[in-house]
Amino acid sequence: MLTVVTEDGSTREGSLIDGIVREGARRMLAAALEAEVDAYIAELAQEKDERGRRLVVRNGHHQSRKVATAAGTIEVRAPRVNDKRVDEETGERKRFSSAILPPWARKSPKISEVLPLLYLHGLSSGDFVPALEQFLGSSAGLSPATVTRLTAQWQADHQAFGERDLSDSDYVYVWGDGIHLRIRLAEAKSCVLVLMGVRADGTKELIAMSDGYRESADSWADLLRDCRRRGMRAPVLAVGDGALGFWKALAEVFPESRHQRCWVHKIANVLNALPKSAQPGAKKALQEIYNAEDREHALKAIEIFEKTYGAKFPKAVKKITDDADELLAFYDFPAEHWIHLRTTNPIESTFATVRLRTKVTRGAGSAAAALAMVFKLVESAQQRWRAVNAPHLVALVRAGACFERGQLVERPEAVAA
Repeated sequence: MLTVVTEDGSTREGSLIDGIVREGARRMLAAALEAEVDAYIAELAQEKDERGRRLVVRNGHHQSRKVATAAGTIEVRAPRVNDKRVDEETGERKRFSSAILPPWARKSPKISEVLPLLYLHGLSSGDFVPALEQFLGSSAGLSPATVTRLTAQWQADHQAFGERDLSDSDYVYVWGDGIHLRIRLAEAKSCVLVLMGVRADGTKELIAMSDGYRESADSWADLLRDCRRRGMRAPVLAVGDGALGFWKALAEVFPESRHQRCWVHKIANVLNALPKSAQPGAKKALQEIYNAEDREHALKAIEIFEKTYGAKFPKAVKKITDDADELLAFYDFPAEHWIHLRTTNPIESTFATVRLRTKVTRGAGSAAAALAMVFKLVESAQQRWRAVNAPHLVALVRAGACFERGQLVERPEAVAA
């Protein structure tokens, strides 16, 4: 069929290239659905009735429906299966259900990831349809009622996440940080308290997320106590910035956990106490500390930093010397883990995108709804988090193994034996 294309490459149905992409996606999806049904029928070809007739056969196609995908809205006619088998336990007919395109599906999971972003941008449920219609070419499956149901479900998901049992999740390392997002939280000075951890198998996981006031000790203590109540063990090492509220709460709830201060935040604090002319050299000197090959060399680098800047800028130097033990704690752990443990980057990098995509909104919205949207974004991002380097060493850290200069050494009792 001929298609009239204008000078700018568009057609009456929109951009020509978008049309080609949608048509290609439609054909691929149709082929995948056909292959899925063929495989299902072939697997059950031996299922026959007393007359020798197959119990599972094709039965034409379902009515066409429009599905919103990342490639745009495409029209699909899913193949239908006549499954005459009966479940012996329930006495009901068995049914074929597509894993590719579940019954009544009207949008792909990728579209669902976009919806919380739009909410955080301040769109009301009534604004979703025209906003996505411009991109998808259709509003199929994206009615205001559908969006309202989704936001309610996201809040329920976040609540269930905050109440789940943590006794089977052993977090050896944790990062804690207060993220300030310009979203509709209850208080103007509220922030999102985030706790992430590394399980014994080396995988990273979001542990808890709630709103708090100014990263106060009370807010952090409430979050940590709740995690302990739900079965969380004390982590071996906790990483955080200079916010005193987190460290005070951690010392109260998990006093046995060691502390590691974030070097990114510490460097920023030190440079703020120095004139601009001295900052480039000081930054390089600080990098020599946390990039040292072991603790001994790091301590020597601190001495050099103190001799170089101590006379003129004692306040800046004091920020390093007073916290030296907590700044160098990561050296007592596997060298492969140092890059993960000396900063709170696992949290910061995750929320960097969220920060860029949020702004102050005037629309009415509850703190629970806004927090649920952030939770869904982080939940989606969590699927792309990679495990720490040398994940097999995390379990040894939990078991109390000793590491010197980043290398595993024999325990003293084992040597004596």
